[in-house]
Order: sequence, then structure tokens, then C-alpha cells
Amino acid sequence: MTDGLLDGVRVLDLSCGDADSVTRLLADLGADVLKIEPAHGCAARAALPTVDGSSIAFALHNANKRSAVLDPGSEHDRRRFFDLVATADIVVDCGNPGQAEAFGTSCTELADRYEHLVVLSVADFGLTGPRSSWRATDPVLYAMSGALSRSGPSSGTPVLLPEGIASATAAVQATWAVLLAYYHRIRCGTGDFVDFSRFDAVVMALDPPFGAHGQVAAGSTGTEPWRGRPQNQDAYPIYSCRDGYVRLCVMAPRQWRALRGWLGEPQQFQDPKYELIGERLAAWPQISGLVERLFADQTMKDLVVAGQARGVPIAAVLKPSRILTSEHFTAVGASTDVEIAPHVNTAAPTGYFVVDGQRCGLRHAAPAPGHDEAAWRGQSAPAPHPSTASGYPLHGLRILDLGIIVAGGEVGRLFGDMGAEVIKIESAEYPDGLRQARVGDAMSESFARTHRNQLGLGLNLRSDEGKKIFARLVTAADAVFANFKPGTLTALGFSYETLHALNPRIVLAGSSAYGHHGPWTNRLGYGPLVRAATGVTRLWTSDEAPTKAARHAFYDATTIFPDHVVGRITAIGALAALIRRDRSGAGANVHVSQAEAVVNQLDTLFVTEAARAGGTDDIRADTSVHAVYPCAGDDEWCVISIRSDDEWRAATNVFDEPRWAADARFATGAARVAHRRDLVALVSTWTQARTPVQAATLLQAAGVAAGPMNRPPDLLTDPQLLERNVLQELVHPLIQRPLPAETGPAPFRHIPPAPQRPAPLPGEHTRQVCRDLLGLTAADIERLIAEGTLFAPAEYA
Repeated sequence: MTDGLLDGVRVLDLSCGDADSVTRLLADLGADVLKIEPAHGCAARAALPTVDGSSIAFALHNANKRSAVLDPGSEHDRRRFFDLVATADIVVDCGNPGQAEAFGTSCTELADRYEHLVVLSVADFGLTGPRSSWRATDPVLYAMSGALSRSGPSSGTPVLLPEGIASATAAVQATWAVLLAYYHRIRCGTGDFVDFSRFDAVVMALDPPFGAHGQVAAGSTGTEPWRGRPQNQDAYPIYSCRDGYVRLCVMAPRQWRALRGWLGEPQQFQDPKYELIGERLAAWPQISGLVERLFADQTMKDLVVAGQARGVPIAAVLKPSRILTSEHFTAVGASTDVEIAPHVNTAAPTGYFVVDGQRCGLRHAAPAPGHDEAAWRGQSAPAPHPSTASGYPLHGLRILDLGIIVAGGEVGRLFGDMGAEVIKIESAEYPDGLRQARVGDAMSESFARTHRNQLGLGLNLRSDEGKKIFARLVTAADAVFANFKPGTLTALGFSYETLHALNPRIVLAGSSAYGHHGPWTNRLGYGPLVRAATGVTRLWTSDEAPTKAARHAFYDATTIFPDHVVGRITAIGALAALIRRDRSGAGANVHVSQAEAVVNQLDTLFVTEAARAGGTDDIRADTSVHAVYPCAGDDEWCVISIRSDDEWRAATNVFDEPRWAADARFATGAARVAHRRDLVALVSTWTQARTPVQAATLLQAAGVAAGPMNRPPDLLTDPQLLERNVLQELVHPLIQRPLPAETGPAPFRHIPPAPQRPAPLPGEHTRQVCRDLLGLTAADIERLIAEGTLFAPAEYA
């Protein structure tokens, strides 16, 4: 890549494992990422699973980087290390204390010493707080973040999410945080230190209990925190058919009408009340019976074709083994052939971003240790021009936000939280789906959280006058955000080419279910359908047999994945495009496919499956045993991760059962995997005598990753989150009680917590925006409101 969005940005990569994906993202966008390794290479090069002895995760997460070897014991190499730091823009380290310690320093000391430098420290629980010394795995993060409590049947053992999602989500959040700090550096001349916690990130960005809950939940969820376990089958229901399963995701009234027509217009469901999600959910057991009879004797392919033709959102629940070589991924270049180990090639996901129609992603797998000189490549990025900008890095940016529901709404919120002026544009006929609230509520909690710090503009983009108003706004804006179905913005008359003609500096950033091109591009798509079509639903299952009342064993119905993380990925692409725009004057068109985002989040798993499917023999699987264990109390659980023989021995000492370490069934990783059920049964006798926190605390003290299963209310009193001020109260005049909401992506030195201006009513600021930004007279504004071009509540006249 010769003209990446982050071309010239210098990133010194000291990470080894958990933060590798952060610097991979920066490298994908064009930054010069120089990884520093010891002579024998980073320890993560041997992390399981491996192909021919090479770690698949390391090869993927260190793609597009360069590698230099420096010996901390050499005075010459230590000087070279500090020379590189002094001329870097960003330093990324991981662990507590981190790799910088080998060179006699730390992340905080580097930030103190070099005022221009942005330093990101990535640790499991951050560097501060009572649990900063704890260790985490993805399953432990699922447990402690609250995600596990919403995964699985309504009773019995909760179901672990597919491994990899938590780490990938944390990496995306960390990239957003470090890019914000870098943009702030550009604007004010001062770097920053970011004490990043993977635990904090997963709480905020995977399935945030105190974030947007999706359209179905927005229309049905109460306001009091609930400690119960969810009913997981009917929110986005899955039905068996002749050759597998299909999933429905009926959200809008028109989609319900389409499904009703497919069912033969049953008389008992003609009442208009069923156009409300809450009413449909209450009657779903009866509706479901009709669907089951219709689907039973048809194939997945036939059902998907028929449903999509009618406008019913539907997807097949596919297996993950062939996703990377599927017709769609192959056609759009979402996967590519890569040498994952010496002389071993396999399909791998390309990356998250398409910029100006070109992929910004995987170009080469990780280099060998010391493949490159310990020197920067080419010219550095232009020096910053400090301004008098406020403490928020995005202050002064103007965003026209057409994003809807979660994946689109999150992008605008992230920019508004960091100081941008975000104008939320809605039409009276098609309001944002998150505005669906419970009967009697003026606003849903999801909308209140997702659209805080925004202005509300009511505008009919389908009218000629509305188009003219939007065009005028574009000429004075920095970015447009949208996540409509492909072709919608163009049909409205605002393709990227049109926007660029109006304003050559404009950045258009958005997402869609399957991207703008390819065989699946016109499919109706929501997060649950994307999970089904990409194989994630098949992975989100339990070893235990489903209950008699369950139609299937899949338990991803209540997750919002990948919506929240797609919002952050899109925000990263948008901010990177703005960084290039500020230097070159050129705008950009940034697009993210949700389906591709899912597969990139689980890249290690999908590439391993692709290698097996391709006939690669020497694959050594990960032998970690992650399990959910019952604890003392009613429906209380903890997660314990055993990743090595040493950890198993340490755990048996905590259990006061050292003989288990010598038991042949558990003596090695492979043996523990083979006898997993026996291991879980034995360890359960110990956990059942202790609370989840007691069990986790004892194991963590011995160096074993473990964590209690928190429910959403538990997070409000979690000592680590409280100490790090992860959540704060959001007050909205239309909602009775304060809402917990995130304070920002991570703790910064120089960027304050997010402001908390309340989310707007539909069209609340229409008159203000038209008066202040467009110079329209009061008479013109009222005429346009009367004609239906604009809309606004009368009380805001």
C-alpha cells in the first residue's frame, strides 16, 4: 500500500499476543508498524493452534508489519530502542508490566519522557484497580463482562461464546482509543498515555448491558436491571427445515406484513397491533407453529430465496468450515491465499476495511524475526500544527449521521462522545428503529444511550427540497455516516461521487450486512442473520443436549454481536480517513461489511478450519480447557481456564487435590481435552462449595485465569470497574431513573470523559440547525415543516 490512510504514521510494536491485533489494524490502514522482538522471536510465535510449528494467530495478527531484533542486554541496541521511541508516533505494549521493562523502562515512563508520543498499554485488567494483577482469557472475559449470563438456556449451564470474539473486540476498542489520542496529538501537539483494560473494553463493546440492546429489546425491555437468565429462542427464531436450519429476523412492520403474507394471511394475526415488536413477541408461540409447518419440508436454499424475494429477513444457519471459500467471500476478495507457515498456504480473511473501492488488508503474513532493520521506512507523517482545540479530540468536526439501529448508531455516538457536532437525521416516515419503545415510554433506553450528545434534525430526504437542504449541509460537513442497504443512498441521489462533487473533503463511512458487491449484497441483513450466514451461530452452542422445550441447541439469540464492534470498526476507518483528509485534502469512502467483520473477529478459528479443509496435516490444536462451573448459591457460576500443565498443577494445589495433577487423565493438555467431562465434574465439587468470587480470587492468586459470571447489575458494583470509572450516570428528562453509560473508550491523561447531553426527540433541533447552519428564516422553516420537507415538535418552535 503506497497511499494508506495512515501513511507515514510510525508505530513501535512491543506487543506479544493480546495487543498484536491492535497494531495489525494500524498496519492495514497504512501505518509503518515495526515489531521489536528478541533474537529467538516473540513467544507468541508458538501459541496454539499451530501449522507446522507456526502459530496461526501470530501469522494473522502480525501481518503487514515489519520485524526487527533488538537485544536489551546490548548497550547499542538499547540506544537504538530509545532512538526509535523518540521518532515514533505511537508505541503499543501489552502485559503488566509489559515488554518495555526489558529495556529498563515502562509505558508510563516513555509517555513522561517523550511529550509528543502516544503510548498504549494493553493489559487484561489495566494497570490500576484491585484486580490489575488478574489474568484473563476470552471465556473469563465473557463471564465477567456479563455476556455469559445472557448465553445459553434459561436454566442450566450457561454457554460460552466462540473463543476469539472478546480479544478481537478489545483490540478494536484499543485501536479506536489510540487513534483518538493520536488525532488529539495532531491537533494540540501533546501525546498521551492510555491505560487500556481488555476487561473494560469487553464490558463496553461486546454485549454492553448498559448500551444499545437492539431493536427487539428496545421495544420490549424494562427499565430495572434483571438478574434472571434470558429466554434465548424467540428473539430471532431459528427453525429446522429439510436439510438444516434457517433464522428469521423480522423487525419492521413491512417485514412482518411480508411474513404474514408468506404464511397465507392468517386471520388471527390481521390486527395492526402485531406490527409492534412487543405484541408479536407475546404471540410468537402461536405464530411459530405456523412457521414450523411452512418450513419443515423445504430446503435452506429454497427458504432463503423465497424469503428474500418477499422481503422477509432470513438466512441459513451455515457451518463455518467453508465460509472463507464461499461464493460470496471469494467473489468480493474478502479472503485471500496467504502463506500461514513456511510452504503452507491457506485461505485467510483479508481484513475489515474497503476504502475507495480498494481493500486495505492482508498483504503478507508475519515476517520472520529480524527480517527488517531497526529503522523507520520512508518519511514520517507531517508534523502537527497545534491549535486551540478543546480537550475533546474531535471538537470542531461536523458529522451528518444517517446511521440507524446499533451498528450505524454507534458510529455517531462514538464521535459525539469525543466532541464532534453530530446531527442525527431522521424522516418522519422512517424513524430510527431504536426509537421503538415500550408502550407508554417516550424514549427507549437504547436510543437514549446511543444518541446522546447529538442534535436531532427531521428531514425528508425523498423530497426535492429535502435533498437540497441535505446537499447544503454536506458542503459544510466533515463526514456522512450511513448504514443503509446497499444502493439506498445512491437511490436518494447521494452516491459517494455526488457527495464528493459537493465537498471534495467529505468522508463517507458506513457498513452493511454483506458489503456493496457480490452475490449476497442485496440480501436483507441484520446481526443475527449475519451470524447465521457466517457460521457463528453454529459455533455458539453447547455440549449438553437441548431441553425438550428447545427447538435447537444454538444460543446466540440475545447477543448484539457484531453490531457494537462494527460501529467501532467503522469509526476507526472514518477517523483514519479524516487524518489523511487533514493532510492531503482528499476525502474518502470507507465501508465495512458486517459479515467480513465477523469472520475477521474469529480469524484464527476460520483459518484453522480452512487449513484442515484444505488437507493440511500438521495442525496442532489448542489444548486449553475453558469451562463453566457451578458455584454456591442459586444459579451462580464461574469460569476457569487451564491453558498449560503448570496452570493445572497450580490449580490442583488450590483445590487441595495434588493427586489430580498426577492422574493420567489430566497430566497433559491432550489428556485434559479428551477427559474434559471428568475434569469438569471433579472441579465442580470444589467450586460448588464457594461463591464465584471466592473461587476466582483463590485461583487468580495462584496465577490461574478465572472469573465470576457477572450479571448486568453486578457490573455496577464490580470493584475493578468502579475503581477505573468505566461507567457514569446518564440523565435523560424522559426517562425516570439515571442510566449507567460508558465514560469513554479508555482512561486518557489529556482527554476528559464523555459529556452527557441527552439524546434528542425526533426533529428536536430542526429549527436550530436550519437557522444556525443554513441561515433559513423562521418563516421559511415553518413553510418547510408545513410542506413535510422538515419536521419538528411544536414545543421546540
